[in-house]
Amino acid sequence: MLKTKAGNGVDLHSETEHPEHQYLNLLKEILETGFRKVDRGTGDASYSLFGRQIRFDLSKGFPLLTTKKVFWKGVLHELCWFIKGDSNIKYLLDNGVHIWDDYPYKIYKKFCEDNILPVLSKDEFIEKITSDAKFSKKWGELPRIYGELWRKWPTRTEGRTIDQLKWAINEIVEDPNAHNCIVNSWNPEYLYTMASYEDACRFPICHNMFQINQIDGKLSLHLYQRSADIFLGVPFNIASYALLTIILARVTGYEVGDFVHTFGDVHIYENHLDQAKEQLIRIPKQLPTIQLNPALTTLEDFQPEHVQLLNYDPHPVLKAELSVSGGLFEGKPKTI
Repeated sequence: MLKTKAGNGVDLHSETEHPEHQYLNLLKEILETGFRKVDRGTGDASYSLFGRQIRFDLSKGFPLLTTKKVFWKGVLHELCWFIKGDSNIKYLLDNGVHIWDDYPYKIYKKFCEDNILPVLSKDEFIEKITSDAKFSKKWGELPRIYGELWRKWPTRTEGRTIDQLKWAINEIVEDPNAHNCIVNSWNPEYLYTMASYEDACRFPICHNMFQINQIDGKLSLHLYQRSADIFLGVPFNIASYALLTIILARVTGYEVGDFVHTFGDVHIYENHLDQAKEQLIRIPKQLPTIQLNPALTTLEDFQPEHVQLLNYDPHPVLKAELSVSGGLFEGKPKTI
């Protein structure tokens, strides 16, 4: 069990007294018992556990980790990107958010290796996305990313798409007892070797399904994440889906309930071990809170400036390199 003591943060006597210990205990469990795996596409090693769950009562604070500073602007603008159904990283770049840069650049580099395109450094590639509209439209796109699938799920009927997120909102308003309000990002038609080579995504869909539910006038959200980078990705995912829960509670007229986060393969990359150990000796501080602008009443109203983060006083940032793992493996697969 992770022990705590009085220090710069909250004076804790057991791990149950601060919600963040759920995350820290899982991080510690992976460090102590995780099984080593190596990504076949990148060669990056990680340590994994399978099947874990954490839960946050959002009426008791907003679960933005305090044991390291989380890039809040990135969380906010990425969620806005998703909610709007956007699939081009230019919106993120225009707002100073670079968390998705590596995947379109990885796709571009593949064409460079095939001598189809001129070689650009990553910085040159990103600058060209921001300054060249034609280049941005072609190479800034990440088709079939989360927001597009939330808001524009493709169907077999030409020209028809499904707005899953809007449907789920309407469904839970019209039928508060509904059990079916699921939004899915996992479309086998475009994923891995289930897809044709031309259609296959070159990036992984990790947080692949969520469900909203109403109990006793409170709206809760349950996320299933099939693959979770606990040090870099999961703090973002917790904050993003907790914020989504708060926004959906507002636009549906319910009180805010719980954010529940279920993991499939949850892992820590080998090159993040030192940073994780440093994080584990830090004591959690008081959780911040979220204040929404009263002007936010519908999904279409949502703008980043409608969200205010209050009283966030975290420990310093802990930097680590992103592993661009997962997605389509372009080597020779094994057959059974």
